[in-house]
Amino acid sequence: MRVMLAGLVMAALPGARAADVDRFLKGVEDHYNNAKTIQVNFTQTYTSKGRKTTEKGTLYLRKPRRMRWQYSVPEGRLWISDGEFVYDYDPQEKRVERTKLKEDNDLRAPLAFLVGRLNFHEDFGRFESTPQGGGMKITALPKSDKMPYTEVTFLASPAFVIQELRVKDAAGSTMDYIFDNEKRDGLFPDSMFRFTPIPGVEVVDSAR
Repeated sequence: MRVMLAGLVMAALPGARAADVDRFLKGVEDHYNNAKTIQVNFTQTYTSKGRKTTEKGTLYLRKPRRMRWQYSVPEGRLWISDGEFVYDYDPQEKRVERTKLKEDNDLRAPLAFLVGRLNFHEDFGRFESTPQGGGMKITALPKSDKMPYTEVTFLASPAFVIQELRVKDAAGSTMDYIFDNEKRDGLFPDSMFRFTPIPGVEVVDSAR
């Protein structure tokens, strides 16, 4: 039944042949599911109510569901997931907030799907696509309205690497990412995905 439904969804896709879209979805799944770790540079732009904030840094991903967003702009900022909890550290405010990953509404949280077991047809119910520069831009709409986002749009290269990503929430806010210089399967120690308390930094625990 799942295969039949997936076929019906693919047949309804505008902008590209269903077979091409299916090939790109499968290629992206294989690219990320077969990677143990990923390191990639990012530029992140958050847009809400007409205001934009742009930040930069390096993202480290390790299975299962571990993320480290290490910022160079603003310098010293960290956003870390240990697979269960998220630690959002702002050095300017000298404050770190701890929340549960599955309950976090931050638009970085959905990127955990890249270090889970990526299966587009399990998580998303409808796809829209446009061929672009040899790659493909795909907008995926989640099956559940309980997700912290309403749609995810990504540009995949011909090698099935995600180069651009946009996450949109119910309020219309968006988080846009540009990724470059991806490296795979480096050795990332556990300590990279743990937040060590810093003297003089306020800890706000929202995970209780």
